[in-house]
Amino acid sequence: MERKKSVTSNRRYANYVLFVLTIVYVLNFVDRQILSILANDVKRDLHLTDADIGFLFGTAFGVFYSLFGIPLGRLADGWSRVKLMTIGLALWSAMTAFSGLARSGTQLTLARIGVGVGEATASPCAYSLLSDYFPKERRATALAIYSSGIFIGGGLSLFLGGAVAEHWNQAFPNGSWGIVGWQAAFLAVGLPGLVIAIWIATLREPLRGSADGIATVLPPHPFRDFLGELVTIVPPLTLIGAARRGPRAFAFNLIVLTAISAVVYALIAVTHTPAQWIAVGGGAYAVFSWGNALRDRDPPAFRLIWGTPAFIYVALGYGLIAFVSYGISVFAAPYAESVLHQSKTTIGLLLGGGAAAGGFIGIVSGGRIADAWKEKKPWGRIPVIMVGAVAPVIPLIIAFTTPNVTLFYILAFFLQMLGSSALGATAATVQDLVLPRMRGTATATFFIATTLIGLALGPYMAGFVSTVTGSLRTGILSLLVVAPFSTLLLILAWRSVPAAEASVIARARAAGEVI
Repeated sequence: MERKKSVTSNRRYANYVLFVLTIVYVLNFVDRQILSILANDVKRDLHLTDADIGFLFGTAFGVFYSLFGIPLGRLADGWSRVKLMTIGLALWSAMTAFSGLARSGTQLTLARIGVGVGEATASPCAYSLLSDYFPKERRATALAIYSSGIFIGGGLSLFLGGAVAEHWNQAFPNGSWGIVGWQAAFLAVGLPGLVIAIWIATLREPLRGSADGIATVLPPHPFRDFLGELVTIVPPLTLIGAARRGPRAFAFNLIVLTAISAVVYALIAVTHTPAQWIAVGGGAYAVFSWGNALRDRDPPAFRLIWGTPAFIYVALGYGLIAFVSYGISVFAAPYAESVLHQSKTTIGLLLGGGAAAGGFIGIVSGGRIADAWKEKKPWGRIPVIMVGAVAPVIPLIIAFTTPNVTLFYILAFFLQMLGSSALGATAATVQDLVLPRMRGTATATFFIATTLIGLALGPYMAGFVSTVTGSLRTGILSLLVVAPFSTLLLILAWRSVPAAEASVIARARAAGEVI
């Protein structure tokens, strides 16, 4: 009887933690995506283009989010995940509020970088916490519910941002205290996060590996490991990290840096957008440096993450799904405002509400279906991920070519529902392909694909094509060029995931892991 009460109590507390972390993730995406509904006003006041908005929304945020996610994921594997998330939430909330004080594109870029660094703490900590609170058979559902914060937060960002901006501008046509509507919106969503951070600090830290029955020993010096990770991934510290591993590693690092610099130079010459390609090139070089350092420092983790084709197929396949999703996320609202002549309040209510509802339905149902199919077939989660790559194609084409406003909003709902169905299954697959002690690092690696590929390139491509062609519709439709590649990668994942998952412990032991 006592044991039954204990199990019920533990499950109830696990559900409570899931609820709290989902609230944090909602706030995460409100702060991240509110720029979308404010884009046209920001462009006007700061004299920016669609390509600049794509850079601010995606690259400025995404590169730093993905790079700092790696050392912060390492810290999440060795230190208190609750404390780390509390600090991160306070940081990104403060930087969101600072966005409301920006007076130039440069200042807004710095604020977006700060938001990216702070938000990099969230998912490595949350994925690791939830994987310890929920057993394998319930993990995809739990991670899908947590991940619904993406779509609830994205929808709320349109509603809250549009409502605050329009009401502020109506009440203060010439601004108040030097603040106009879009700046007030940033302040309104940023400041509450400082209060919610106190709530996060009250959560209990679970025993690592408990849900999987794998005892996990924490590293004795987590902050030393964090700093060591930082040296391997943040340029130019990466050169110091490479030099520490010997002359050959240093020379190879310089060769790769030179090659990436040449590619960046060529892309700048073609596109005339230096900030975009310097950031992306720096991110690519940093990831290369980190991968090489991980191989020398932690062979088992490298073997199960970078050395596992199934992991790479899943991460890249979903990264290309995110490429399309993020491109739509930033430009759907400006498209409705400038092409379909909708007001911010209407967009926030219909597009934002539809996105929140569609995203929540899609991601939760996708997680449940993925869990159910996984019980029957070892590859059961992969077809659910493929839905996110293939199913949105036709609705996207129709939505951004129809003059019918009602049809646009209806299709936007289905786009979110179909595209979101993949994330829970992807997140669970990534977690199941590594050992418990590696989950923070694996999550950070997974988010490299979703950010460096999806977030840093998708919004920029749509904005750049829009700027060059003068057509936002063309910019959005150009995102579909990646759909065949995403599908191919997921077909390869379908064939390779079962064997990779079944051999996790054996391959870790072969790489030197003591289990």
